[in-house]
Amino acid sequence: MCRSLVTILMAVAVSLSSVFVTGCQNDAQTGALLGTAIGVGAGQAIGRNTESTLIGAAVGGTAGYLLGNESDKRKTQAEMVQLSTETRYVSVNIKNSNGSISQVRLRKHGVGYLGTRGEFYDHLPTQDELRPVYGF
Repeated sequence: MCRSLVTILMAVAVSLSSVFVTGCQNDAQTGALLGTAIGVGAGQAIGRNTESTLIGAAVGGTAGYLLGNESDKRKTQAEMVQLSTETRYVSVNIKNSNGSISQVRLRKHGVGYLGTRGEFYDHLPTQDELRPVYGF
């Protein structure tokens, strides 16, 4: 019985070390792997037989996958919000009279662009159009 526990612990150690070498592509895969490893240990500790170990591996892997998958969904939603925010803004660089550069951030608004001082442009303004308002 002790020999099978050592074998299982070795298998878990090898599995976990492979994660650090190869990596998982997402949280669902990482969760499944870690859940399986934890389930193997718990199943063996509770039942002390192969059947319990396999059941623990299945339950742990499934639970780990489900938790990791939810984490992936939250990350994807956050990335979509960030992408949406980034695509609503445009920056135009203005060369000032002293040679320095001022960056003007415009927000897309309907069919035009809204400046930070509340002015509206029906097209993407050029640096020459923005210089009188933002340049020096």
